[in-house]
Amino acid sequence: MQGKAIRVGIIGADTKASWAGAAHIPALAAQPQFVLAAVATRREESARAAAEAFGAARWFADPLELIHDPSIDLVTVAVKVPAHRDLVLPALAANKAVYSESPLGATIAQTEEMAEAARGLHTAIGLQGRLNPSVRRAAEIIEAGRLGRILSARVTATTFGYGPESTSAYEYFDKAAAGASFLTITAGHVLDVVEAVLGQITEIDARTELLWPKVKLVDTGTVTAREVPDHLDAIVKTSSGASAGVQILAGVPPTDAAFSLKVRGSDGWLKLTGDHPAGVQVGDLTLSSSVDFAAPDRPVATGTGPTAAEIWTGAAINVGEVYASLARDIANGTHHTSGFEHAAHNSRLIARVERAARTGTRQ
Repeated sequence: MQGKAIRVGIIGADTKASWAGAAHIPALAAQPQFVLAAVATRREESARAAAEAFGAARWFADPLELIHDPSIDLVTVAVKVPAHRDLVLPALAANKAVYSESPLGATIAQTEEMAEAARGLHTAIGLQGRLNPSVRRAAEIIEAGRLGRILSARVTATTFGYGPESTSAYEYFDKAAAGASFLTITAGHVLDVVEAVLGQITEIDARTELLWPKVKLVDTGTVTAREVPDHLDAIVKTSSGASAGVQILAGVPPTDAAFSLKVRGSDGWLKLTGDHPAGVQVGDLTLSSSVDFAAPDRPVATGTGPTAAEIWTGAAINVGEVYASLARDIANGTHHTSGFEHAAHNSRLIARVERAARTGTRQ
């Protein structure tokens, strides 16, 4: 594929404020090495509308037809988590590169099955926060020893999701069987950024809470039961030697949104901050430090998709970095982008958090 545009087909590119429209579409549009070749949904009307809105040459009402189209090089799976396996496995079997949103599977078993099927192929998992330019620069500062011996870290993260109110379209996030919970999504992203900066988490002590067991669906007026935790407090030990206190708050009003990761070393400190309502993985981050550092690279994408709600402003920033990394891998035959093996690692990490919280023992 050297020298040729990578032809992308997106499954789940709906025009109704979809994540694909807010993040993936503008991330691709900002990079000439990609072309949006096709979109697919489950209905002809929505697929046709998506192709027109996003400028795709073709549309499919059957995602499997997109997957098996020989003109598609990269398949992006941006649908609800329970549907991932039935789309990702055929795409891998068709020898396509695959970018899937996180979590990869609804269960660890599904995730590991897809990771095994992906061996040797180019894949990317939507844990995009670790590729934010400020996160990458922070990791470089620590790896270079600029802060001396790493002593401790403190993390506070928020999301507007998983609060006392939701909509019927998002009700599945509160059901355990969906695999798309506060822990697998919000905590999964936050802890992945922690690992990107401080190294792999080696020990976990955790406590979870279910603060809002009843959720009002504002579009229907009905009340549904939340089956999954919506709060996390944890202390983790990392391979850098530092322990980190982590608190993740759900249901926070957008005006109160905040992310902060402060690392203290024997020779200085650094801090990553952000304020995107949806969480650390969605918007840009700012790096500050007591030591001098080169400014982080400019993001390859900064726009928001043509159908995105205001709350998703900036969603393309980190997704664009994933696509840029994947393009380099495809062009060079390398595998540096965090792919499905990393997705399996993240899923196992969240399972350890759940066990630690359930049993009260260190994992």
